[in-house]
Amino acid sequence: MTEDELSNIIIGCALKVHKVIGPGLLESVYEECLYHEIRKNNLNVSKQVPIPLFYEDVRIDCSFRADLIVEDKVIIEIKSIKKLEDIHIAQILSYLRISKIKLGLLFNFNEILLMNGFKRVVNNL
Repeated sequence: MTEDELSNIIIGCALKVHKVIGPGLLESVYEECLYHEIRKNNLNVSKQVPIPLFYEDVRIDCSFRADLIVEDKVIIEIKSIKKLEDIHIAQILSYLRISKIKLGLLFNFNEILLMNGFKRVVNNL
């Protein structure tokens, strides 16, 4: 399955979660619910995945933890904040570069309309 196909399924799952429980809850709640919805779609998804960073010749373990990784092709970063800022987009782009994954989806569940808090970020490798 391509990143685009996965992205469509994941976005549908996120929209369902947001519709059912609404905005204003902790990020961990949305992570658990989205994890559950993605698994219901028979996709391989892992949560809180430690990703090492290689700096020069040094491996730095736990440089970050990806909220969710789907099919080893898409990183999902979940927020529940007032609004997304440029730093959040830069953060997921850094995650993509470090992990060598091509596509990232950034969701801010603390929006009345989830699509107002959604960014698709591509790592051009």
